[in-house]
Amino acid sequence: MKKYVSAPVRKRDAMALVTGQPVYTADIAPAGCLVVKLLRSPHASALIKNIRTDAAKRLPGIACVLTWQDVPAARFTQAGQTYPEASPYDRLILDQRIRCEGDPVAIVAGESEQAVDAALRLIKVEYEVLTPLLDFTQALDNPILVHPEEDFKALCDVGADNKRNLCASGVNQEGDVEAELAGCDIVIDQVYNTLANNQTMMETFRTFTRLDAFGRLEVTSSTQVPFHVRRILSNALEIPKSRIRVIKPRIGGGFGAKQSAVSEVFPAIVTLKTGRPAMIVYTRAESMTNGSPRHQMQMHVRLGADRQGNIRAIDLHTLSNAGAYGEHGPTTVGLTGHKSIPLYGAARAFRFAWDVVYTNTMSGGAYRGYGATQGIYAVETAVNELAARLGMDPIQLRLQNLVRQGQTMPAYYGELLQSCTLDQCLERAAEMIGWKEKYPARRLENGHIRSVGVAMAMQGSAISGVDVGGARIRLNDGGEYLLSIGATDMGTGCDTILAQMAADCLDCELERIAVHGVDTDTSPYDCGSYASSTTYLTGMAVVKACEELREKILAQGADMLGIDPDAARLDGEGVTSLADGRRVSLAEIGYASLSGRYGSLQAEVSHTSPVSPPPFMAGIAEIDLDPETGEVKMTDYAAVVDCGTVVNANLARVQTEGGIVQGIGMTLTENIQYTDKGRMMNNSLMQYKIPTRLDAGKIRVEFISSYEPTGPFGAKSIGELVINTPAPAITHAVYNATGLQFRSLPITPEQIALGLAHKEKA
Repeated sequence: MKKYVSAPVRKRDAMALVTGQPVYTADIAPAGCLVVKLLRSPHASALIKNIRTDAAKRLPGIACVLTWQDVPAARFTQAGQTYPEASPYDRLILDQRIRCEGDPVAIVAGESEQAVDAALRLIKVEYEVLTPLLDFTQALDNPILVHPEEDFKALCDVGADNKRNLCASGVNQEGDVEAELAGCDIVIDQVYNTLANNQTMMETFRTFTRLDAFGRLEVTSSTQVPFHVRRILSNALEIPKSRIRVIKPRIGGGFGAKQSAVSEVFPAIVTLKTGRPAMIVYTRAESMTNGSPRHQMQMHVRLGADRQGNIRAIDLHTLSNAGAYGEHGPTTVGLTGHKSIPLYGAARAFRFAWDVVYTNTMSGGAYRGYGATQGIYAVETAVNELAARLGMDPIQLRLQNLVRQGQTMPAYYGELLQSCTLDQCLERAAEMIGWKEKYPARRLENGHIRSVGVAMAMQGSAISGVDVGGARIRLNDGGEYLLSIGATDMGTGCDTILAQMAADCLDCELERIAVHGVDTDTSPYDCGSYASSTTYLTGMAVVKACEELREKILAQGADMLGIDPDAARLDGEGVTSLADGRRVSLAEIGYASLSGRYGSLQAEVSHTSPVSPPPFMAGIAEIDLDPETGEVKMTDYAAVVDCGTVVNANLARVQTEGGIVQGIGMTLTENIQYTDKGRMMNNSLMQYKIPTRLDAGKIRVEFISSYEPTGPFGAKSIGELVINTPAPAITHAVYNATGLQFRSLPITPEQIALGLAHKEKA
């Protein structure tokens, strides 16, 4: 029988998507939905003294206008995380206190967009404008408090203290860092900065809601976390979860943005108030200014080594800007250290400390890489600076110090590394790019400089001991299978990958596996698609469910043949007697299972993992730099990935390519800026520049597989890992081309040109 795992299978929904079939939230919304829009604050910090909505309510075509006085006053978090959420409960549906520009002031619902727009203009708000706190490096213990409320609460002990503007704080260490650093010949002691980055997914936030025939709230939303959305809405609306049903259609991209319940609560409260279907669609500007972007961070790295290049100690302090609300603040910061420091298994001691602070800027959230991206940028850049100080090849330095299979990783929760080909990935990437010939740089005839830079990265596979993957598989009466999952395919192709696994487990053709998307009423519980969990965690749930179903099918088929299961064999077509070759087909077994004698043939499994095996990646960038203008063009990027067993080569490759392009944007073009009043200046794709295909250059991807014994078919994750190497690798290439060491992103042509001019003048 054909094997599907590791085969380059085409995505199952590919043709539906490219031919424009109605599959997205806005496509399937019922006719007659009320149009829902938000009146947003123009101020970054203010108190609402008075709000007049009478004129707006009287406007023809307006169904309701809601202010903070009309909605529940229960604090909640929008973060889609397993309960109890680490993120503090610090948000209201509508609040009298404004904490960032764009905070919602009123909800307006009407029959048409024109009526709603007119009503928004008629609402009169009197604000007491307050001084905003915008600089996150000055937030801790600042007299300006972003969250002075007394009902602020955190369900978990994450070190939150709203009276200090502190969303989270902590420290983790092993060994004597100070003693090790004191004994080092060279210590790199530098501060690195990254800005908030926007996911810029093609489909903005959108949700429609309605009441079903039993009066329950039905929510259809472009979300990565349907089950978490149900809990979030229950908390915010103060209604039981049993009264809420969440359905996830096809998602037009998420990249972590939709791990927060950004849009769902607003049409939901309208439906509860009016009894009518309601829909909200965020504009691009709203998604840019009040979405859930990557957290801005500042990382102080101290890295010590002897003169032979043996890294002895790593000390990292991360300061993270939660923004106005704490969604994902306590959790993203952890990855800055726990996914960067363990790369260097030779270190004798480490210390990782963190503070997450509130400011009057847009709140952060989840974005591919989830904090590891920022931490790896800082630590890998520090390692490249160490190589320069030592006069040592940075690849050789890494090969001398990197973590290897069989090691225990103290900075990675003490896990034993059971699968790792990072050393091979690094060596292969060097071969692909021609490192020995191109490092560090060479000048071309046109005056441009070609240079290369290197970095490596790791991530995780689900959140160990916390997250749950679920799968249910049933044999139907036609001999085909229905696979129900709670994980959300957001364009990654997880429906296809999980079907590949099921087909191999059941020894059948892929076409026999139908995959049913997420509905919290009918799907098995799954934490959702985040933390690189789907392939590893939900995949293992699929494998276990298929194994259980195989035993049931074999037992029933053998009974129908009048023999013992040990005397029968199950293949992709049916059950066969080993003694005489008599056979009963899957269709016959399926039909018989619907009779009283046997009962339905299905299996449902929930799976969690006590470990989170890291995938690894080596990335080497080659750039073309014009010293006159400072312009940097990507010419080549060599990426080699260890994600265990590659389940689908096509999808793994495009995942890697996409992550690299996002990393290029973070490094060179994506620049969030605020006015001194707290207004974001980059609220459209004209001002916020993401790379196009023409900006990405050549991207080459290869895989060197390991085998992860705790993963399905030996697989680990790949989704987040692939964004983590471009920032440090490109920063390194710029240094090799110019001698200028940049420690803040993005690196702009102006900065390079001015730096070179200053260097020449000096």
